[in-house]
Amino acid sequence: MKIAIIGYGKMGTEIEKIAIERNHEIVLKINDKNLSDFSTENLKNADVAIDFSTPKSAYGNILKCFESGVSVVAGTTGWLQNYDNAVAECKKQKLAFFYASNFSLGVNIFFEINKHLAKIMNKYSDYDITIEEAHHIHKIDAPSGTAITLANDIIKNIDRKKAWNKTNKDKNEIQISSVREGNIPGTHTIIYDSYVDKLEIKHIAKNRQGFALGAVLAAEFIQNKNGIFDMNDLLNL
Repeated sequence: MKIAIIGYGKMGTEIEKIAIERNHEIVLKINDKNLSDFSTENLKNADVAIDFSTPKSAYGNILKCFESGVSVVAGTTGWLQNYDNAVAECKKQKLAFFYASNFSLGVNIFFEINKHLAKIMNKYSDYDITIEEAHHIHKIDAPSGTAITLANDIIKNIDRKKAWNKTNKDKNEIQISSVREGNIPGTHTIIYDSYVDKLEIKHIAKNRQGFALGAVLAAEFIQNKNGIFDMNDLLNL
């Protein structure tokens, strides 16, 4: 498979390494130093594009790939106000679009644990719920897309929670606190706290390799397909 990497930073480098190990070819690597190479002509050499760019550029990158006839795996978060438009363009072009807020196998298992626990805790209103997430200093969006996914899954399963917020928390909201420091790949903690005890579930990423492998597996999954996909489709959760 021929892959274009849009956003060739630390994640892009990991994706390249794993893709080559899995006998794929990287035909295009784009970062802020060679934006002039991000052209329809060059994109057409790829079977699939993998985008790990920035919240500001991701939506435009995705549209450009679709307009060039290239399916997309998107791992950039912080742009989802335009998600429905991206889906519409993908369907219009009869291509494939695979979006995930997190491509780690462990995190997606964590998502399922979080939903199951929320269903249990719906009955126990004495427990308040907060989310803590920590990432490296280069991560732009806060809270993380993973934290937002966790919060939204709790909201779907706990009647007393209606929204999430970063500040001005009230009893109907889940507060998400974010830390940006050092080289933390990603840590997410769900906390249920009452006056008698505290219950926590946590996922700690040790490096970027799990995210990169998931992105490459997603690219393999959508090759020669059309439609809208996510990690549930890949992992059959």
